[in-house]
Amino acid sequence: MLVIRVLLFAVSLSINLATISRAESSECACISDLASPRARWAEIRSWMLLVGAALCIALMAMLGGSAHAAVALEERKLPMKFSWVGCQPNCQGWVSAVGIVTADSPRDFDEFAHGRQLSGATMVLDSSGGSVNDSIELGRRFRELGMLTTVGVSVLTHSARGVRANVSPEAYCESMCVFLLLSGKLRYVPEQAHVRVHQIWMGDRADDARAATYSADDLMIVERDIGRLAKYTFDMGGAGDLLLLSLNVPPWEDLHELSREELRLTNLVTTGMVNQPGSPNAAVVELTPKRVQGRFVSSAVATETNPQPAKSTKSAEAMGRTGGVTARPGRE
Repeated sequence: MLVIRVLLFAVSLSINLATISRAESSECACISDLASPRARWAEIRSWMLLVGAALCIALMAMLGGSAHAAVALEERKLPMKFSWVGCQPNCQGWVSAVGIVTADSPRDFDEFAHGRQLSGATMVLDSSGGSVNDSIELGRRFRELGMLTTVGVSVLTHSARGVRANVSPEAYCESMCVFLLLSGKLRYVPEQAHVRVHQIWMGDRADDARAATYSADDLMIVERDIGRLAKYTFDMGGAGDLLLLSLNVPPWEDLHELSREELRLTNLVTTGMVNQPGSPNAAVVELTPKRVQGRFVSSAVATETNPQPAKSTKSAEAMGRTGGVTARPGRE
């Protein structure tokens, strides 16, 4: 805040000085031709001050953008929070889901959804991942409601006309968030969004996975959760390529960002069209489906939307490495 106040003061001072200098230059020019060098210097100084003011304004805009990015990053490191973003009368509104999936996330969503008509609503995701089993449970809730999914950051702009809601496509959906994205009945990923994947792992050992020790029970948990994740992927209409790409990236390597071709190959994107004129919002558009890809998809389970997950006491994690976040194993 202090930096912004100083910049505002600098801009105000620069503009005032520029105005005074320009007035002085005009006055000097009228008095005598002998004063022309002084007038020219005053003119140059006024333009220099105006350029300085413009640079200050540009710096303020850059700082504002950096602050917004920092806030978004910080929210992605916190437990997932659900909020309703209204935009009537211009659109129907959407659900914003920001943060990591924890053992509390399915219950938190149930409490959020209580009393709301969320059937067919759009879910806007900005998340670095979370618990495998809890993400699967949450994703099945989204599918039961027939929700649409996309990646973005909800932005509220205050103006004289009121508050306007919009969705910024500069957002991240990492690790298990990708499987939440897959839960949408229709799925849209903006060009500017980042969708990144890697292996699932024991959450309490993901920071230094190579140096950690593992028991036979730990390996059993990871293998079991891979099986659950595979079934969920096919239930949601995803392709085996999604599992292949994810399970090829160990936790000690950087996450793999999916290309546009890989998004289509894995069936994470089911629409590429925006049908609502005049709206840049991915979250409020009428989504148009493309032909569903059949590669590696089991037609016998693709229509199953409400199977009950097996119960356990531990879960593997699939955590993004944005800011070095690590969550504890989910408990069911």
